[in-house]
Amino acid sequence: MSLTLELGFPVVRARRVRSKRSLRDLTAETSLSIERFVLPLFVNEQAERSEPIDSMPGVLRYSLNSLVDKVGDAVDKGLRAFLLFGIPSKKDELASGAYAEKGVVQKSINRLVETFGDKVIILADTCLCEYTSHGHCGVVKEGKVDNDESLKLLAKTAVSQAAAGADIVSPSAMMDGQVKVIREALDDAGLKDTLIMSYSAKYASCFYGPFRVAADSKPQFGDRKTYQMDPRNRREALREVKLDAQEGADILMVKPAMPYLDVLLDVRNEFCLPLAAYQVSGEYLMIKAASSLGYLDEKSAVLESLYSISRAGADIIISYYSDRLASWMNE
Repeated sequence: MSLTLELGFPVVRARRVRSKRSLRDLTAETSLSIERFVLPLFVNEQAERSEPIDSMPGVLRYSLNSLVDKVGDAVDKGLRAFLLFGIPSKKDELASGAYAEKGVVQKSINRLVETFGDKVIILADTCLCEYTSHGHCGVVKEGKVDNDESLKLLAKTAVSQAAAGADIVSPSAMMDGQVKVIREALDDAGLKDTLIMSYSAKYASCFYGPFRVAADSKPQFGDRKTYQMDPRNRREALREVKLDAQEGADILMVKPAMPYLDVLLDVRNEFCLPLAAYQVSGEYLMIKAASSLGYLDEKSAVLESLYSISRAGADIIISYYSDRLASWMNE
């Protein structure tokens, strides 16, 4: 292409071959770093090998042995952080498996610490729903969840997980005051270095359905709307997050992610603490199902969804696609 300037002679713009991809990457406002991703993993105390989960194609429940193999493979791809959910061999009304010294999550943490040491960051889901016979996240009395009685068991669970070697405990029961009680219990037990990632704005969402099948944690009666947040409320999230920050949370979380990007952005703008977002099972399954039918390109849909979560302000993203993302980034 030539231009004629006032000087009267043509000037030719030099052209050189550029990598369009590298140029786009250079100017992109948002990028994904695998070091900031967390892979959720289900561990089944009774399993002898890994087993598929019907509600979440491509996701497995692991035995203790196969868990080690899975984490090893993920570490080789560059992943470091893993969030553990336990499926106990027995359940009861007081969720005793959640805080047992040799509970399924506690044993899993021990094995991962022994095998990988500082190569991994271990997060433990600190809740009771997988361990209660009724499927609720706390102690049930007269058909209702008792907040204060539940706090005692959540504190015991957090201490047992931290004592087993968890780097981060993750209270997800949405009980009032749970962060304060857990922080005090950890400090009293000499576990002051254990971080708390609080499910600060956790909505009563239909998008948890596939997870509840995977973790065998569906409530046997009623629902969780009395202690999880109303999807219609936005400002309430800031009140809930503020309480957790004041009580000593080290990391805040919004869950689910994509249906609540407005909330994620609000929290990012108001608080300076590290912020996590959980791309939950229903979000995963929507992409998986649509791509399996040929309506979406799976990789493109995953990346676009993850970019939106990062763009809205998440520092940490918890996703069932974390290991696939690691593989794509290594290609």
